[in-house]
Amino acid sequence: MDPSKTSPLSRLFGRSPFEALTKHIRQVDRGADLLTEFFRYSSEGDWARAETLYHEISDCEHEADDLKDQIRLNLPSTLFLPISRSDLLELIEAQDKIVNKIKDIAGLMTGRHMQFPPALLPGINDYMKVTIAAVHQARKVLEELDELLESGFGRNVSEMIEDMVVELGKLEKRADEEQIVIRHRLLDLESELPPLEVMFLYQIIDWIGTVSDRAERVGARLQIMMAR
Repeated sequence: MDPSKTSPLSRLFGRSPFEALTKHIRQVDRGADLLTEFFRYSSEGDWARAETLYHEISDCEHEADDLKDQIRLNLPSTLFLPISRSDLLELIEAQDKIVNKIKDIAGLMTGRHMQFPPALLPGINDYMKVTIAAVHQARKVLEELDELLESGFGRNVSEMIEDMVVELGKLEKRADEEQIVIRHRLLDLESELPPLEVMFLYQIIDWIGTVSDRAERVGARLQIMMAR
């Protein structure tokens, strides 16, 4: 057996550096799916199930952290890569911030047993849906990039990746538009709700927007890498 194929570096990166990044963003993506479930159960007032989901999200965040640390610790500065070491580290950091914020959202809502008023549920569900779609799109771009490296960065594949990153940007823009809608609806209800509750509802709305912003940032980092 070729010893180079059983080294920690080989096991981590496989055939390309994007393989390790893809493993990481799949944990991020799983956390995003769990957040969708968390919202459903918390809106129903099933806090036992919601708290279980929060712990599952925390596990995703911890597993993503472990992968990030493995990448950092096993990436020698002299390693030959088709991308720069600093670009790779910045990309893994951008990915990691997505799941960190997902955990923050579930943690705050669990701690305070927060629920959105029924009048806001259709809007917040639409907002969540497009935000989670942005995270899914970031995962898809990483997976396609892994294939791109395998194919030798062919022009057609590069164009396909560019199109996927553009789509990611559109999803982030749609999330911004949904955020404006939901904030206006909450503004209309402010006088009917306790001020402290209103403050935390705005906080959660902002953090959901941060998730889509960070997913879009992953796409932006990839565009920069491909342009070099």
